[in-house]
Amino acid sequence: MLPSPLQSGGRATIASPAANDRPQPMPTVTLYHNPRCSKSRTALQLLNEHGVNVNVIKYLETPPGEAELLKLLDLLGKEAANVLRTGEAEFRELALEGRDLQRAETATLLNTYPRLLQRPIAVCGTNAVIGRPPERVLEIL
Repeated sequence: MLPSPLQSGGRATIASPAANDRPQPMPTVTLYHNPRCSKSRTALQLLNEHGVNVNVIKYLETPPGEAELLKLLDLLGKEAANVLRTGEAEFRELALEGRDLQRAETATLLNTYPRLLQRPIAVCGTNAVIGRPPERVLEIL
């Protein structure tokens, strides 16, 4: 057995916890939420269970503007192609099937028809995910 620093005449030091050992504050997640949607409710519940601060945006009551939608599309990156709800009546009425919409067109469309926005969408910092399945919202923590 090796002698302790005190036994060998050395100085004992108390190590302070490393910065990465300290509990980090939970991030705030913005959740584009429809309370009538079971997947959206489940995503919100998961975030709450994990102690996450959640900024809930009920996007049907307060639809995001075009600038906010453009930023959201940028954050979603490749996932932005899945941002439209293809099962909604408006999607069929507007004959959107097979159309290759550009970012600006998509933002204008979602601003006018917020029900077409896929849900839930979680945003944390510069990351965003569509919560399908709802557990995906935990990926951005």
